[in-house]
Amino acid sequence: MTRRLPDLEAWAIFAKVAERGSFSGAANELGLSNPTVSKAIGRLEARLGFALLARTSRRLSLTEAGRASLERAARILSEGEAVEDEAADQSSAPRGLVRVSAPLSFGTAYLGAALSDFLTAYPEITLELELSDRRIDLVAEGFDFALRIAALEDSSLLSRRLCTVRLLLVGAPEYLAARGRPTHPGELRRHHALAYTGSAQKGVWRFSHPLFGEEMVEPPVRVWADNADMFNPLLLAGHGLALQPEFLVWRELRDGLLEIAMPDWPPRPLGLHLVMPPNPLRPQRVQLLIDYLAKALAAPPWAMAHG
Repeated sequence: MTRRLPDLEAWAIFAKVAERGSFSGAANELGLSNPTVSKAIGRLEARLGFALLARTSRRLSLTEAGRASLERAARILSEGEAVEDEAADQSSAPRGLVRVSAPLSFGTAYLGAALSDFLTAYPEITLELELSDRRIDLVAEGFDFALRIAALEDSSLLSRRLCTVRLLLVGAPEYLAARGRPTHPGELRRHHALAYTGSAQKGVWRFSHPLFGEEMVEPPVRVWADNADMFNPLLLAGHGLALQPEFLVWRELRDGLLEIAMPDWPPRPLGLHLVMPPNPLRPQRVQLLIDYLAKALAAPPWAMAHG
């Protein structure tokens, strides 16, 4: 029995429909008509003998079979785009959309300035940035790559470490003068904490000492928040201590508005990582942005700026 060739076009269209959440959104991005997109999905479902998408009058969602098929379908779409890019005349200007996810505070503070030269160099590349501390699913949500600040766990994703991001325990000099400057993590139980809810272990602060090893403590929390930007005004007003990424507080440290508490017990540093789907084939426009950001963010302006 002769095996039919897979319907690669329909699989690619399915991946784009899942990414955009609608037939019309996929049709608009692919330059196709709505009926063409609908027929491709119908053709694929008829061939498979089961539904990939659940349709109602108000929304479109993936069936269980659709969710199971999405990662490979997205890979077909991505590899097809990469093959066409590589086969195209290399003298032509790179063009098209690149979708990137990045942390909210970092993206707001640094990505705009970092991307200016890239936009000038490649006027036909369009960028879509989602700035959020939410952990997105790169493949299922159709992102080309993400910037993440973390101690990365093992995963199937490809990653590229760009630079180190120090976490610093900081407070206002007036607060530390009034409440006492801690010299050991255990003393933090007598302080007020401003705590980030997105950390791996919510409310647990870890510190290390070159002689005495690692200590962890759960200080009493005065304010919880899912974004660290809001802690700076509270720190400056003397309402407690916070573990802040260096890029959020280096200017305040430089100007003496904040100081590092317990410098002999630094928290374990994080890394700024560029995280990509497992497929090593990427469109030219995506690879250009990856290489550009790797260079632009390798020597961050905040690192050691305050001594």
